[in-house]
Amino acid sequence: MERRTVISLIAIGAIAVTVLLAGCVEKKNTLNLGYQPSTHQLAAMVAAEKGWWEEDLAKFGIDEVELFLFPSGPPEMTAMLAGDLDVAYVGTAPPISALYEGLDAKIIAGVQTQGSAIVIRPELVEDYERDGVLSLKGKTIATYPPGSIQHTILSKWLSDNGIDPETDVDIKAMTPSDAASAIGAKSVDVVFVPSPHPAIIEDEGTGTIVKWSGEIWPNHACCCLVASGTLIREHPEIVTQIIQTHINATEYINEHPDEAAEIFAKWQGADASTIKHSMEITDAQWIHDPHLEVESSLGYAEVIYGINRERYEAKGIEPLREADIFDSSFYDELVG
Repeated sequence: MERRTVISLIAIGAIAVTVLLAGCVEKKNTLNLGYQPSTHQLAAMVAAEKGWWEEDLAKFGIDEVELFLFPSGPPEMTAMLAGDLDVAYVGTAPPISALYEGLDAKIIAGVQTQGSAIVIRPELVEDYERDGVLSLKGKTIATYPPGSIQHTILSKWLSDNGIDPETDVDIKAMTPSDAASAIGAKSVDVVFVPSPHPAIIEDEGTGTIVKWSGEIWPNHACCCLVASGTLIREHPEIVTQIIQTHINATEYINEHPDEAAEIFAKWQGADASTIKHSMEITDAQWIHDPHLEVESSLGYAEVIYGINRERYEAKGIEPLREADIFDSSFYDELVG
């Protein structure tokens, strides 16, 4: 067989394989989006309330965007590991924990920094003002489960101040609503939860905010936007549009905070005046630039690796690097 003929057959074969592979890419009509009942993830709710998700994604064949509510990040990432979510608003720590466990996904945009608070029972405030974090030794603290932003920051803060989070305090994993009920019932002494829950607890008179998370870890990453590896590889045009819609929603929140608070209250059945108060006092910043979350996310990756070092090393798992966690290429192309 002549060389030219062989090359032609190879070319025809390559084209056929490409066509077959293209045929394997599933046409996408529905987008599954995860989020949590926190003002940190207001962009998801604002875009949904305005109808922007369906309106912006219709030109790519998406005729339905389903929003799934999760109590915290770890179960949300369990759903993404199972392939049930295409994209998720979530704290940066849960996807990092899930990446160590084999999650196929990347952070594609920033969502929000800081915004959680230490809230303690009013009768313990005097002890805290006198002894600071050491007054928490022996106390029961409610926060999100291991692998979450709040649990990671709380564990580091306690350890940095000589308190063993495993033995010197009793950390109980709870949703923010359950934590608010628990401090009201005095079954826990302290809670560490995201906005708007610190303001809700203060308004109910059952707790006092003594420290914002930005005072513990300045400018720390909190929530981010995560896309599944399948969505990134097979539908990059949809990923780009999701980021653009998220940027538009984020800028709307910053320009119209009172309306954004009313949207949150409507979606979560909360009191609008309390949510507006929360947005006034929180140290949260609503952002969309993923680069603002890289440094502290790598810090979370280090903390999470340290907590699980023995198990990870036994599996040959190495500490995650920026390229393992982030794909900023879509955002960078959008903003130039």
